Amino acid sequence: MNALSLPDGRRIPLDKDGYLRSLDDWSIEVAGTLANNENISLTDAHWEIIHLVQQFYEETGLAPATRALVRLVAQRAGPDKGRSIYLMKLFGGKPALTVSKLAGLPRPANCF
Repeated sequence: MNALSLPDGRRIPLDKDGYLRSLDDWSIEVAGTLANNENISLTDAHWEIIHLVQQFYEETGLAPATRALVRLVAQRAGPDKGRSIYLMKLFGGKPALTVSKLAGLPRPANCF
């Protein structure tokens, strides 16, 4: 079974794609460790998007795919942040996949 090893020695179960098996396992520490594994140093800009995606998931039960993520960020954080290039600078080439992973959410449907 895949697992995420935290600095304190705990192991958090992951699915085959590296996403948390249970949202209940998510914490700031877990997000930070997942981010380190993706070579991302989390900043306030990252946290803003992570929290938006978590809120969207609470409201809809869905992890947003790329187009939905861009629209969501544009609506809730402003058009300057709701651009693919901004999100790719923060989360790499597949921002919807990465932000969902860091937010503790399942892999978005329709994301390859």
